[in-house]
Amino acid sequence: MSSQWWDPDGPMAPLHDFTPVRIDYILDSVRRLGTGSGVTGVSGLRILDIGCGGGLLAEPMARLGGIVTGIDATAEAIEAAQAHATSAGLDIDYRCCTAEALAEKGATFDVIYASEVIEHVTDRRLFAASIAAMLAPGGTVVITTINRTLASLALAKVALEYVFRLVPAGTHDPARFVRPHELRAEFAGAGIILDDMTGFAPRPARRIGGNGFVRTSMMAINYAASGTSI
Repeated sequence: MSSQWWDPDGPMAPLHDFTPVRIDYILDSVRRLGTGSGVTGVSGLRILDIGCGGGLLAEPMARLGGIVTGIDATAEAIEAAQAHATSAGLDIDYRCCTAEALAEKGATFDVIYASEVIEHVTDRRLFAASIAAMLAPGGTVVITTINRTLASLALAKVALEYVFRLVPAGTHDPARFVRPHELRAEFAGAGIILDDMTGFAPRPARRIGGNGFVRTSMMAINYAASGTSI
């Protein structure tokens, strides 16, 4: 499916719809924690996009002036991301590797985000430790993921994969969905305090998909968390 990353009407359509609210939350988190400065808040900052896929978040961050590195474990996704960035005239450092492997090289970043990634990770504590190792002092961490609830099972798994068919069947394993208190505890164990959380939901009174998302106080399905090192 990597060749279809940038088709807004293709299988990645839900992620395209989800991109604006995710970017807004990342920028607000950077401002809230005082990591960046200037008009966009991220200009000149070293930014790491973990699980970047085809670059749906990496490209907007680069356009805002960030010095972006995007990593993904799937070579085909990295190839798609590189090709699209080149055609758009953007300089993004894409690499096919894991967060753990990059951390071992001693890389550091001012902003690190992993969006819709941690629910696919086998060892979340190791993942959190790798992020902590790469975070520069005063840096910002943002995680977006799926809560482990009956509501998320019904929507993020059954409805999206089998009813509306907006994502391929088998995309999600509900056993790996992460409850907010679990996410906080695991990152606190790595030395990162996630002190802000918000829910995300499709825009009210609209069909699922194709209409964007908004922030909400309800975190039963999709949610985001942000913070910095202790």
